[in-house]
Amino acid sequence: MAMNLIGRSFLTLKDFTPEEIRYMLDLAKELKRLKQAGIKPRNLEGKNIALIFEKASTRTRCAFVVAASDEGAHAEYLGKDDIQLGKKETVADTARVLGRMFDGIQFRGFKHETVEDLAKYAGVPVWNGLTDKFHPTQVLADLMTIEEHYGYLKGITFAFVGDGRNNMANSLMIGCAKMGLDCRIVAPKGLHPEKELVDEVKKICKETGGKITITDDVDKGVNGADVLYTDVWASMGEEAQMQARIKLLKPYQVNMAMIKKTGKENPIFLHCLPAFHNSDTTMSKDIGEMEVTDEVFESKHSKVFDEAENRLHTIKAVMVATLGAK
Repeated sequence: MAMNLIGRSFLTLKDFTPEEIRYMLDLAKELKRLKQAGIKPRNLEGKNIALIFEKASTRTRCAFVVAASDEGAHAEYLGKDDIQLGKKETVADTARVLGRMFDGIQFRGFKHETVEDLAKYAGVPVWNGLTDKFHPTQVLADLMTIEEHYGYLKGITFAFVGDGRNNMANSLMIGCAKMGLDCRIVAPKGLHPEKELVDEVKKICKETGGKITITDDVDKGVNGADVLYTDVWASMGEEAQMQARIKLLKPYQVNMAMIKKTGKENPIFLHCLPAFHNSDTTMSKDIGEMEVTDEVFESKHSKVFDEAENRLHTIKAVMVATLGAK
């Protein structure tokens, strides 16, 4: 089903209907098929893309760069020390300058208000590559991966386990609700999502047939789950809280015991990455396994690298849908 999303910014999945999300997922599926066949449609030929990064990135940066290149666009990386954003120049002024030079702008950073202001003043599509509140391009990749594995989305039972008030939990609740999944946020009471957002998600569920459950009970939360999802226990900028988070969240670690608690023979495990599943990173070398065990991460249940690849295809779909030929 073709839809015209040209000129739209992509800041949060709240802004899109289930039909529009379905369109972007189907477009991502088709663009993935074409790439695997060695075909590059060049839907963004001659376009220039600004990539603003306040935070470090592997998947988001690489996905935008490769997606732009595949589709014929030029992507310009603008790190936090490369431009005057928020220092000598307001977000509004930066937006108006970049909007005169670029056809689209990606922002990955801290305050969600920054990406909202960029979208307000740029005059070109702005895409949210991650803010402290939302990470919508990641959720598109997550939904795509679930559908690739199970063949459908509506009715899938999905459990996010860990820090239930971070940007991933926020975005996953919205994405699951929009597409009719049974979503459980399984987290300690002190790390539950904001009531205002939960109330919004409940309203969406009434329209789509989705479900939302917020619980601190691991057994209840993961029972029947087709998908187990987790994220790091301390988000970027919260590393100083790591020891306290480890103590609080240890019962919410995704391990083989939790896999068995789902009661499903082959549930899948997803993680937006990077994951602290062993002692091979600087942050986890003295701690080892944190939010997920290495046994689960490297198991048949883990689809994290399919999920990581799908960042490319879904980000390409977002850019083509909002900036490509009508």
